[in-house]
Amino acid sequence: MTKLIVCLTGMPGAGKSTIADGLKLKGYEIINMGNAVREEAKRRNLEPSRSNLGKLMLELREKNGPGAVVELIKNQIENSSSNVILIDGIRSNDEIDVLRKFGNVKLLAIHASTDTRFDFLQKRGRSDDPQTKEHFEERDNRELGVGISNPIALSDHAITNIDLTKDELISSAYLIIQSWTE
Repeated sequence: MTKLIVCLTGMPGAGKSTIADGLKLKGYEIINMGNAVREEAKRRNLEPSRSNLGKLMLELREKNGPGAVVELIKNQIENSSSNVILIDGIRSNDEIDVLRKFGNVKLLAIHASTDTRFDFLQKRGRSDDPQTKEHFEERDNRELGVGISNPIALSDHAITNIDLTKDELISSAYLIIQSWTE
């Protein structure tokens, strides 16, 4: 059976990781693109700050092409025994093109308002989360610069994360992914 690779895409703070965490509890294998960059930073003895991780992500793309971050997770995909893998944090069509070598790719976009995303990121607590509106806008612009708007626009399905509870958000994603496995 061909692997189903479900790519969660959306602007920072839209709810991708919330979905991934919830679906992990349902037995899905999750691979987080941001964690791959954080691991690479650790290998290079870089502090996982907002600035360092942003620069590293751009450097990887500049040196190894726009699909470079997917190269960091290829072994995880190849070694996975799961028929469905969720990739949390797809940012470009080039990354999707690399993933198509490993299975059937479906895109699930998560949308949320700017205020919702900023509020969530301030509470989340990752080392690279923006704590000011200026840093938030800087991060959004960096994400848009690497092409995140393309996979969002070309998604196979989208969820609007406005006034949804955490459980409703996860359940919506679960039902969509289940329909892709039938």
